Amino acid sequence: MEKKYKNPVPTVDIIIEINDGIVLIERVNPPYGWALPGGFVDYGESLEQAAVREAKEETSLDVELTEQFHTYSDPSRDPRQHTITTVFIAKASGVPKAQDDAKNIGIFKKNAIPQQLAFDHAKIISDYFCRLSIKSNLI
Repeated sequence: MEKKYKNPVPTVDIIIEINDGIVLIERVNPPYGWALPGGFVDYGESLEQAAVREAKEETSLDVELTEQFHTYSDPSRDPRQHTITTVFIAKASGVPKAQDDAKNIGIFKKNAIPQQLAFDHAKIISDYFCRLSIKSNLI
């Protein structure tokens, strides 16, 4: 008898830095709320390719990935299923437009992040701004 494995699903999220803020989308589908652009990695696709594709699909922006930030794997991070996300930081220019899974889009500075964030994105965004603060103190 062959044993069946149930593994977590890989996803990506992208912190898009633009105009001294970060891009967030308001989700069309549950779980509702504001979120970093991102989504599921397609079979045969690298994490980097998925990040660039998801950014384009949801924001219309062409992004340049600058670094891999962190991986988040809490089994409860996505209420739909167990996912593991790799978060990238990217730069972009232009005007983001809500597309695909996004019903609204905005560029938000640290002190104006929406309260209703989907998934574990409040933690991811907090970690990101904490890291920025540490980096700026080292300069």
